[in-house]
Amino acid sequence: MRGAAQDARSWRNLFTLTTAAFVGYTGFTLVMPFLPIYISQLGVQDVGEVAMWSGLSLGVTPALTALLSPAWGRLADRVGRKLMLERALASFVVVMTLMAFVRRPWQVFALRAVQGLFAGYGGLTIAMAAESAPRERMPAAIGMVQSAQRLGPAIGPVIGGVLAGLVGLRRAFLVTAGVYALALALAVVLYVEPRTRRASGEERGMGTGSRDILRLPNFALLLAVIFGIQYADRSLAPILPLYVVGLGVPTGRAPLVSGLLFSVVACAAAVGHNLGGRLLKRMTARDLITLGSTVAGAAIVGFALGHDILALGVAIGAFGLGVGLAMTAAFTAAGLVVPVGANATAFGFLNGAALAALAVSPVLSGIIGGSSMPAVFALDVAIAALVVLGVRRWMLEPGGHPQQRGGETLPPESQAESPDPL
Repeated sequence: MRGAAQDARSWRNLFTLTTAAFVGYTGFTLVMPFLPIYISQLGVQDVGEVAMWSGLSLGVTPALTALLSPAWGRLADRVGRKLMLERALASFVVVMTLMAFVRRPWQVFALRAVQGLFAGYGGLTIAMAAESAPRERMPAAIGMVQSAQRLGPAIGPVIGGVLAGLVGLRRAFLVTAGVYALALALAVVLYVEPRTRRASGEERGMGTGSRDILRLPNFALLLAVIFGIQYADRSLAPILPLYVVGLGVPTGRAPLVSGLLFSVVACAAAVGHNLGGRLLKRMTARDLITLGSTVAGAAIVGFALGHDILALGVAIGAFGLGVGLAMTAAFTAAGLVVPVGANATAFGFLNGAALAALAVSPVLSGIIGGSSMPAVFALDVAIAALVVLGVRRWMLEPGGHPQQRGGETLPPESQAESPDPL
């Protein structure tokens, strides 16, 4: 009976986290893609000034969230993940409501900065899914939440565009606040904190500090892997519309074609996340990261060589699939070596690495793409190759037997246990 009750709670928690992630990420993309238009409606006429305020406002949130994610994760390990999730979602409700009443572009920037201070629930939902699921179902749980985080942005801009046309951008922010309120209600009512949510004082003193986590087997390497994969994933955003125009697509059709390609990569990545959770039952995380990164790198080569929209769609779909496979494998591999009571701290670091790439990649890709678009693709392929080389050379194999690295047998003391989150 106790096992059945735990299993039911696990599935309910996973449903709640997946739904909350989907609703929250959809809500975010209802309005953020149209931020430049909103800033122009605030009276900013100069195109360069609109671009400046838009770039600053879009970049400040992931930058601050990346810096603070480990600290929020550490606090979540002390006081409970559910409370921190509620805190993050409540901050989105407040900020999105206030965004509907701004009158100056600096106010948009200030609110986005405040959002960065209190955000970070994306990584927290993954940590909570990993903690709620039995160890053997952790890859599937992580993959499901990551899929929801991908699918939301795939449909959010479409809904947001229709919504902005019906009620205007100001009221669209209020609708977005309502969407986040729905996600908050789901978390409050349905999520049940696992009993292992608090680490004892003894556990905190035995390998659950930030420095201890960074010294876990594979953890630092996986931070670099996640940064690299996310960098490549986000590098196409600044150049894709221009690249499409360069292939002969009329300027008037470029936004539609680009939007469809972005939707293809998002949906393919969602499939990759879900498929990755299943493949990890038969493959090691090391092999799946290798496979996903190889597919992503080869797809970028195909994308760069493609000369029609169909070829671009196939290539970018394969790219998204590879990214999804590799990201789920990397997050799962990290989650399996984290000790009890440190899940949120660990996933705070992992989410911070992803957010750092999210903040850096569009800026560097835009600068590089301004001089040479092929150079952007070449850098992405090089990153994928480095990820493959890194995990093949330095990533330790899982298992209860002595692990190997480059043919060398490691002593049992160097192996980290992966306790059942329940």
